[in-house]
Amino acid sequence: MGTADWMQRRDRFRQLHEQGLFVMPNPWDIGSARLLASMGFPALATTSLGHAASLGKVDQTVTRNELLSHVAMLAAAVHLPLNVDAERGFADDPAGVAETVSLLAEAGASGCSIEDYDPAAGRLDSIDVAAERVAAAADAAHRHGMLLTGRAENALYGVDDIDDTVERLRAYRAAGADVVYAPRLTDAESIRRVVQATDAPTNVLAMRHGPSIPELAELGVRRVSTGGPLARAAYGALRHAGEELLGAGTSTYQDEALTSDDLEQAFGGRR
Repeated sequence: MGTADWMQRRDRFRQLHEQGLFVMPNPWDIGSARLLASMGFPALATTSLGHAASLGKVDQTVTRNELLSHVAMLAAAVHLPLNVDAERGFADDPAGVAETVSLLAEAGASGCSIEDYDPAAGRLDSIDVAAERVAAAADAAHRHGMLLTGRAENALYGVDDIDDTVERLRAYRAAGADVVYAPRLTDAESIRRVVQATDAPTNVLAMRHGPSIPELAELGVRRVSTGGPLARAAYGALRHAGEELLGAGTSTYQDEALTSDDLEQAFGGRR
């Protein structure tokens, strides 16, 4: 793939955020990416949890080099814009975050997200520190024509403070983020407040007990992603099949399986 192809994808990705709502699921390997692409989704995104699981690791233990290899493989496997979950940027300082974003661009990413939770410290960064990191990431992303998503992780780590979440997202928007995202918001009023207060395209995580996609569209949400639950659902199906084989010794799990023809159709050509 060349620079011209990456730029075309980045232009398409930017256009998707200009109006309406689109769904951007999170595959965890080449097979899941190509299957989802074959279904007609307009863009895909990586998932840190799903990618880690595909390597037999837990979330937040993947290295930057492992992520870069993963992104390069997915970007080569599908002809769709690819947004990357870059976690905290794999660096302790803003310059290192910017370097990570540039490397992701070289690997073929159309966009990436930077979050404000520091797993090493076990806490959220201060708003000032996080905004400085977002600004560095945004500068690097924009040099490559990529979109930068600023993430506020409050709800993901049990901090029920929508005021702080909105303040964070507004700061990240002011620092240059093109999209804002607060994972695990489930009530419509909080989502509506983020949309209205940030004046930015808003990503919402699809949640089992959250608003439906049509309801999110009515709230003004621009993008919906799935995060790690798609991978967890797939691994859950695998475990249930194994339990059936070890227990009853039957194979009813095959009732929900894709056929070989289904897979051949999905994998028969690039999407």
